[in-house]
Amino acid sequence: MEKIKVIWFQAGGCTGCTISLLNSSSLKIKNLLLDEIVPGKIVSLIFQPTIMAGSGEKVIEVMMEEGFKKDFILVVEGVIPTKDNGIYGKVGEKTFLEILCDLAENSNGIICIGSCSSFGGIPKGSPNPIGCKSVKEILEEKGIKKKLINIPGCPPHPDWFLGTITKIIANLPLTLDELNRPIDFYGKLIHENCPRRPYFDKGKFAKSFSEEGCLYLIGCKGPYTYADCPIREWNGGTNWCIKNNSPCFGCTEPEFIDGNSPLFKRKEIEKIGE
Repeated sequence: MEKIKVIWFQAGGCTGCTISLLNSSSLKIKNLLLDEIVPGKIVSLIFQPTIMAGSGEKVIEVMMEEGFKKDFILVVEGVIPTKDNGIYGKVGEKTFLEILCDLAENSNGIICIGSCSSFGGIPKGSPNPIGCKSVKEILEEKGIKKKLINIPGCPPHPDWFLGTITKIIANLPLTLDELNRPIDFYGKLIHENCPRRPYFDKGKFAKSFSEEGCLYLIGCKGPYTYADCPIREWNGGTNWCIKNNSPCFGCTEPEFIDGNSPLFKRKEIEKIGE
């Protein structure tokens, strides 16, 4: 039995990405960890602070020991503070910045789960007093060259992560876009499959949340946000932002959150609806 070792490092964040994953319905987390989702291969989750039984210094030691043995996939959740050498984010008396660099250097590749690790997310928003940066930015600054996959979203849909890591384990082709996102899940605009698209085509726009119509005028970022939310839906396929009468906030894009604010105000773009 081949063990695919995974170290899940949580940096600065709200743990929402982990919680989203634990609520998966198509493939349960227990199946990922206990079953052969690919014949002859099983995931060995060495470190994941939210769901593992251990805690304290010993588990930090295990994470770093395994990290220096190499041959593992590094999953990063959360943003990395960099100001003053990263002192504003620490675990086990080491900064997130130090731990990320040590683990990244020895990993086979990196999966950034969530908008924080992928692009900086909400913590990177202005004024960003502690210098939060994405994993990609830090790797480029430190000259660490590793295969990188971004799974953005605030939080990301569990299928996006599970589908990606399953393809990796199975050695199946994984096509990424220019932002290192899997095309399988981030290949089309929300706008293309939005159930309110017919309203847009007819020029019928809602001006308040209680009205029928396209939500573009009240801040919907769907026309330039890539994700398959309309066809996948959330919470076991029961709902998603626009179905719940809320505009899309564009949380899978690098502009989130400063570039998409104010959230309930229309953002002018050159082309729309093509």
